Amino acid sequence: MPTIDIPKNKRDELIQQFQRYFEQELDHELGQFDGEFLLDFIIKQTGPVFYNQGLADAQAIIERKTQDIADEIYEIEMAES
Repeated sequence: MPTIDIPKNKRDELIQQFQRYFEQELDHELGQFDGEFLLDFIIKQTGPVFYNQGLADAQAIIERKTQDIADEIYEIEMAES
């Protein structure tokens, strides 16, 4: 699987969200360094699952659209017969 690269500004935003969550929900301060490690861990552990699901969803859409095209071609062929 390709490496999941997240732009720095988005990484910083996610880390800030983690920090707010830890502070509000867990009453624990999460530092920048720990937030970066947490983000890297989450990406490593869950990234492939979400990536593969995205690919499966895209493949299902392509298959539906391909079937729609095949159906339309069949209709044209039947109309011309």
